[in-house]
Amino acid sequence: MSILKKLFTAVRGGAREAGQAIVDANGIRIFEQEIADAQNALQRAKKSLTEVMAKEMQTKRKISALDASIAEHEAYAGQALEKGNEALALEIAEKIGDFEAEKAEHEEVLAGFSNHIVQLKQQVKEAEKSIKENQRQLTMVKTTESVQQATMAVNSTLNTNSSSMTSARESLERIKQRQQDRQDQLGAAKQLEADTNGDDLKAKMAEAGIGDTNPKSADILARIKAKQNS
Repeated sequence: MSILKKLFTAVRGGAREAGQAIVDANGIRIFEQEIADAQNALQRAKKSLTEVMAKEMQTKRKISALDASIAEHEAYAGQALEKGNEALALEIAEKIGDFEAEKAEHEEVLAGFSNHIVQLKQQVKEAEKSIKENQRQLTMVKTTESVQQATMAVNSTLNTNSSSMTSARESLERIKQRQQDRQDQLGAAKQLEADTNGDDLKAKMAEAGIGDTNPKSADILARIKAKQNS
């Protein structure tokens, strides 16, 4: 039994670690959803607040109407007394008592509404402040997350490209070497062609002043002058 219990505990521990890993991996998304849930709850609270405020207004109107009825019946009672009808005046007074009792009940309800409204307004104010602060924090953590991911991507690219750059430089050197080899082969072919056609020998003889050489300008001018003097 102890072994099975330990195995069960290990499984539960692994599940907890896996669950924590999922939470960590989706931390920003969870935080965003929590803020959204808080905003929805705030909207519901505001709706409840408006309903309570509406009931407060209704209760105040009822109290005002009762005050008017009380004042009106007090005047009726006074008129009855003026006419010497005390029994009617007493009956009117009883009605006034009913109005006052109803007014007291509404005033008690009104006090409850007023206190509840004060509490709700304070809670709404605190909730709005908390949500705004969480939204600011969300912006900061999302920015930090983006910067860190970009930095990690750059570092990964640089590490990957270090070997790629080395390989690229080696490829470039091989290309340059092939081009130089090809240029040397072209030069050698040209030299071989010159040797075969005797062009190289003619160039050497001309340079030494042997064989057919093109007369220089000074020699031509001297020849012309000699013809004129003869």
